[in-house]
Amino acid sequence: MFRGVPVATLAPGLIVADRAGWIPAAELTGPRLGTLLESAGRQWRAQPHAAAALAWKTYTYWLALPAVLGWASARRVPLITADNVLVQFDNPGVLLKLGLRPGTPVAVLPDDPLALGGHPDAVVVGDEAALLGEFRRAVLDQHLTPLLDALHTRVRLGSRPLLGSLASGIAYGILRSADTTPGRSAESIGLLLGALGIDDLIDLVPAPHGGLDVQRKTCCLAFTLPTPKLCPGCCIKP
Repeated sequence: MFRGVPVATLAPGLIVADRAGWIPAAELTGPRLGTLLESAGRQWRAQPHAAAALAWKTYTYWLALPAVLGWASARRVPLITADNVLVQFDNPGVLLKLGLRPGTPVAVLPDDPLALGGHPDAVVVGDEAALLGEFRRAVLDQHLTPLLDALHTRVRLGSRPLLGSLASGIAYGILRSADTTPGRSAESIGLLLGALGIDDLIDLVPAPHGGLDVQRKTCCLAFTLPTPKLCPGCCIKP
């Protein structure tokens, strides 16, 4: 997706060999959530509710991306539960950096070479439906739902706008990376969002120069920033 160029928000190679300075993502449901929200407030000079919405939007996009692309490209889903993901905050210029602990399990189908070769990190599931079930369990049930609940204890934000950011992030991940027809991209997006139960939060619309674009049905609150911003596909019209 990034043509071999390192991405500031992801650990090189995704795997974190030296955990010094990293914390498990599970700690974000406790006091460490304040670190994330305060950092977002400083970065965007945002009010607390907007900082929380933008922090969630950033976090969920980069968190889901390895599982989204793994599923779309190879039907391999790294199990990005809160215990398997690591977070770092001390990188200038970026809100956070994400990586995976060594040995993070990867859900695969029975005919995958990792399954046939008995790879120690492979979790073999029966079929495509079960693989999507593992995607939901890792991304939502055992990671983002507890984080969403923790956010609700700190700021007044509805679940629907936040899950709308997750839906748009997954859709953009597919559209920005896929070397496929629009129809196939739309099918992939529909399957992933359907597995999470959030397929009603965006629409896919024709892009101006061909292909598909994302039309959101909720807002990430970027328009409330000191310099207001309307994201592509925002439900708020100029």
